[in-house]
Amino acid sequence: MTRPTPEPVPPPGEPMRRAAGGRLPAGVAVLFALLLATAAVAAPAKSAPIEGVIARVIDGDSLVLQPQDRAPIEVRLRDMDAPEICQDYGPAAKQALERLALGKTATLTVHARDQHGRSVGHVTVEGQSLSKLMVAEGHAWSTRTRYDRGPLMKEERMAIALRRGIHATTGAVQPKDFRKTHGPCR
Repeated sequence: MTRPTPEPVPPPGEPMRRAAGGRLPAGVAVLFALLLATAAVAAPAKSAPIEGVIARVIDGDSLVLQPQDRAPIEVRLRDMDAPEICQDYGPAAKQALERLALGKTATLTVHARDQHGRSVGHVTVEGQSLSKLMVAEGHAWSTRTRYDRGPLMKEERMAIALRRGIHATTGAVQPKDFRKTHGPCR
C-alpha cells in the first residue's frame, strides 16, 4: 500500500496551495480545526454589563462597585496603569479617580480576573470610559504589553503633549518599574 506524498509547505509569504477539489491538505485542515477549538476555549467571554454605584476608590486604577442586589465588586480598571498609592503622584491619581467616579452610577463589563482576585474590566460613568479619562487627563499610562504600547496610547500621547498630570514634569516612573525597584506598597 502506498501512502500519498504530503504537499510541501510553501515558504513564508507564499499562499498555501489547495488540494484537488479546492480543499486544504488534511494535515492543515486538522491543525486549523485544533487552533480554532483552542482559541474558543482560551478566549475569556465578556460578562453581561453590571450596573452599580462606585462605593469606594482604592487607588488610581482600582475601585469598588456596589451593584443594587449583589455583593460589592472590587475592580481593576482595564487598559491603564496608575501610579502606586505610595509612589509620587499616587495619591493625586486616586483623588482624580474619586472626582470622576465616587458616588456615581457606573456600568462594569468584566473581562478577566487578576492575580489578586479582582475583576478586571471596563467601567463607564455617564457614558465615558474611566480608563480613557484617566489616561487622557494624565493620571495614568496606557497598559503596555511586550509587543504593544497599549490601547490608550493616543490619549497618553495627547496628555504628554499637553503636559497633563504625571507628564507635567520629567522623571515620572511607570508603576511596573517602580515595583521592580521598591516592591509593592505596604
